[in-house]
Amino acid sequence: MTPLVLLLVALAQQPQDVTRWERQAQNVTIIRDDWGIAHVYGKTDADAVFGMEYAQAEDDFNRIETNYLNSLGRLAEADGEAVMFQDLRQKLFVDPDSLRAQYAKSPVWLRHLMDAFADGLNYFLYKHPDVKPRVITHFEPWMALSFTEGSIGGDIERINVRDLAALYGDSAAAGPKTQDGDFDTDPSGSNGIAIAPRLAANHHALLWINPHTSFYFRSELQMVSDEGLNAYGAVTWGQFFIYQGFNATAGWMHTSSGVDNIDEFLENQPQGSHKITVPYKTGSGVARKTFTVYYTQHGPVIRKEGNRLVSISLMWQPVNALIQSYSRTKARDLAAFRKVMDLHTNSSNNTIFADAAGNVAYLHSNYIPRRDTSFDWTQPVDGSNPATAYKGVLSFDETPNVVNPASGWVYNSNNWPWSAAGEGSSPKRENYPRYVETGTEESARGYHALRVLAGKTNWTMNTLRDAAFDSYLPAFERMIPPLLSAYDQAASDSFKTKLAEPIAALRGWDYRWGAESVPTSLAVYWGGFIGRRLVRDARAAGISVIQYVATSRARPADLLGSLADAVDTLTANFGTWKTPWGAINRFQRINDDIAPHFDDAQPSIPAAFTAGGWGSLAAFGARPYPNTKKWYGTSGNSFVAVVEFGDSVRARAVTAGGESGSTRSPHFNDQAERYVSGNLRDVYFYRSQLVGHTEREYHPGR
Repeated sequence: MTPLVLLLVALAQQPQDVTRWERQAQNVTIIRDDWGIAHVYGKTDADAVFGMEYAQAEDDFNRIETNYLNSLGRLAEADGEAVMFQDLRQKLFVDPDSLRAQYAKSPVWLRHLMDAFADGLNYFLYKHPDVKPRVITHFEPWMALSFTEGSIGGDIERINVRDLAALYGDSAAAGPKTQDGDFDTDPSGSNGIAIAPRLAANHHALLWINPHTSFYFRSELQMVSDEGLNAYGAVTWGQFFIYQGFNATAGWMHTSSGVDNIDEFLENQPQGSHKITVPYKTGSGVARKTFTVYYTQHGPVIRKEGNRLVSISLMWQPVNALIQSYSRTKARDLAAFRKVMDLHTNSSNNTIFADAAGNVAYLHSNYIPRRDTSFDWTQPVDGSNPATAYKGVLSFDETPNVVNPASGWVYNSNNWPWSAAGEGSSPKRENYPRYVETGTEESARGYHALRVLAGKTNWTMNTLRDAAFDSYLPAFERMIPPLLSAYDQAASDSFKTKLAEPIAALRGWDYRWGAESVPTSLAVYWGGFIGRRLVRDARAAGISVIQYVATSRARPADLLGSLADAVDTLTANFGTWKTPWGAINRFQRINDDIAPHFDDAQPSIPAAFTAGGWGSLAAFGARPYPNTKKWYGTSGNSFVAVVEFGDSVRARAVTAGGESGSTRSPHFNDQAERYVSGNLRDVYFYRSQLVGHTEREYHPGR
């Protein structure tokens, strides 16, 4: 270790710190249930934060540290020069001195939580000397302000690293360029559904929580204190608030928003500069590179366009953002949740909400700068034009929210808000500025959600779960008829003979996924090939590949050629194109690497659902790897829960794989079978429910 690291380790073990940690640990009880999930009880909210950070570190310290290496712009200290410009991007906003100052000015109650956050992690490292951090050997309270929003990929990640590197350094160091022909069949996102009591069999509001992220991106736990905190759900590793979850009387889940609230400005010249030093790991130690970066009134300069500089403006209010993220977990009803929204710092998310009073709501991103609508804000605007100045933010009433609609339900699947409550109950696009939403067409998952929700009554936890795992694939119901037509109209040639059986299989398909379904395999492979062929043309037309094919714009040769490619690839990889989907699409967890390894020779289990891009509400983003023929999932359904708000709250949930990141733990992969089948387990929300379901009970450090 370097002298600096040794000094930090020593500081982390000062007797006064250890005494304080051990005293606070006595105020905390952690109960691990029979799934290994931590239920953390503290006298104060700060005690609960201390305990939950300790418990998270027990489960997967590596993921906690990795998240903070990312958020602090210190990843290159672990991974080397290849990610140096990724760190520079983060450091354009994340300045330790600034965050220390903001920490010092934060409300006392929030400082106590940030102190507890750092203390819980440092106490874990003190009690576990066998755990070797890659970089961060001592956590400081202000670090919590670098990571205040629980989504996968924050607003800062919208800045293109290659463009940043080209401006401030060597673009070759920024990694491979994204190809225009790349076709993503698994767009990121989530599903949320809320059902009003009048449509429910038990006359209780229901909430479906289904974030689509990379697997193992969050832990599942409960936080309880004598100060009124009692929240359960998914927590992004290292954060101290329940990001997707519920308390005794209210629940919330977030989906990625299509709002346009990150703007670029064309600048004539910078208005200031300062130096940023990025340390990075080398073969002989740590080197450093210093950059002179430029700023304007709008924000940091991130690239050039022609001869002009481009700056970026995005929401960066770490104290208020952390307050909003934490405070909403204690909101008991919609009125309290709306009051928290007055901070206007939930920038990248839509929210689906339900409470025990019977309220259901779709809440659009609540950081939307008010702007002149004569400009196209999806493109860089002239920063020297006074008309491009922001004029505050849109209020709640100026935003396309839906509260207690006549339809009795709300949903979002990362699609636009114009169908959030069905026909007649959703916001009207013409009533809002263009920049509130960038979507241009209904998504495949949006079509699917409307199909399973519209006109339905007598909802229960089970029927809501069934709807969310409905196997219909609306993308293929729209795309395959043009393929069949192309085949029927083709002249007699080799395609007619070669594709006769595959076409017959698709012609008789009901457009539903299934582990035993051969047409699902054919369709997914064909969809990938046709997508890669047509993605440039579809983008040029301003529509999705699905819409491009469904509206008969694709050439018959491309449609049939892609099916031939699918047949050939399936045959080459599996011996026959008649391979059931479940034999290809697999769930496997054999290690806890951030970039997982897969092996066809190792055990795996079939996953019947597909990537969300085809319209599957239950999403499983999978692909083959250089050493595999089978496809292995890494994203999609992660934490999944259904919640009923009655006189008491009831919930069922499942987490991808299991709670622990240790391959030695029985909870590393104990939920895998439940995950792929959607067999949700009971959630133990009340302490009395843990009786008979307790694996161990302890204070942190014991």
